[in-house]
Amino acid sequence: MIAVNGFFIAGAVVCALALLVAVIATAIRKHPDDWALIGAVATELFLVAYGIAAAIRQVGGNVVQGDPVEFWGYFITALIMPPVAFFWAISEKSRWSNAVLAASAAVTFVMLFRMEQIWQQ
Repeated sequence: MIAVNGFFIAGAVVCALALLVAVIATAIRKHPDDWALIGAVATELFLVAYGIAAAIRQVGGNVVQGDPVEFWGYFITALIMPPVAFFWAISEKSRWSNAVLAASAAVTFVMLFRMEQIWQQ
């Protein structure tokens, strides 16, 4: 179990909104629209802020309780996913591009949850 903090709540909200918009876009649109793409951008911006805050926390003495290599590995992987989904969506204009954006948001949330677990082990 993890202790809920502000960054986790913010990340959960960003990922949930990105997921919701992408799922709705998958259901009603044949191509990704700006709103679905904005979800991927918002997720990426959140992850950048999360990474900066994690580095500051670690330097400030609030170190990762679990394996730091595992934490940063999850972080780097999560950081790569939204841009890949974004570029997939703008290069392949199909309904499935929206599904890729939705999957990216869902997997990013799971990875954020796991990063918080690793931090607090």
